[in-house]
Amino acid sequence: MKADAIVEKKKEAVKQAVVPLGDRVKSEIIAWFWVILAFMLINGTLGQARVIPSGSMENTLLIGDHLIMSRIGYDAGIPFTNWHVPLWRNPHRQQIIIFKPPFDPTQPDYVKRVIGLPGDVVDIHDGGVWINGQKLRENYTMGSTEPAPVGQAPPGYSEVKFPYRVPNDCYFAMGDNRGNSYDSRFWGCVPRNQILGTPVIIYMSLNAPKDAWNGDIGARFLAYANALIHPGTVRWRRLFHLF
Repeated sequence: MKADAIVEKKKEAVKQAVVPLGDRVKSEIIAWFWVILAFMLINGTLGQARVIPSGSMENTLLIGDHLIMSRIGYDAGIPFTNWHVPLWRNPHRQQIIIFKPPFDPTQPDYVKRVIGLPGDVVDIHDGGVWINGQKLRENYTMGSTEPAPVGQAPPGYSEVKFPYRVPNDCYFAMGDNRGNSYDSRFWGCVPRNQILGTPVIIYMSLNAPKDAWNGDIGARFLAYANALIHPGTVRWRRLFHLF
């Protein structure tokens, strides 16, 4: 029996050896095509990775938190492009969302918390947020909530005045670190078609200089290398936190 098995293996090896080089190359190309297609479908319609570059969502999210964002039901797009289409799901109040800043979609994606839903009347006074006349209970914020300073709206945008009625298909979003967040208080609501998804898990969190997460490739490489040499820079307790 062992001899038969050896003979069969030799025959199979001979068959593989006589396969023309062109056919083998074609087979490899087809295999890689399906791998790349699967990656694009997953990355474009199911989820993407994001890194928190600023402190606007502290202490819920820290600088250097690495997130997996779910796009399921919220948005679908082509990876590495700005082309995307909104889907059927809508965020609910106090849910964290990831979106393209409406005043400049070419900027990196923003991460904020939904405060006002379409049709809501949002007011800010006495250090808090009021929705339709009722004070919103918030146990996640840092500092008191105040309107944006006068003159801080981006070019082409009017000052946001309160009380503010959220337009249809729009969401009023703010960062949890109210004293250090550039959000809807400055430029108004987030259109639904700019919302990409919501975070589902923190898969890595590194205590590293801000430059590492703001487009400096060299600084990011050093941050990862430093984590290998000094594991203490990894915020181990934050890993695998679910939202």
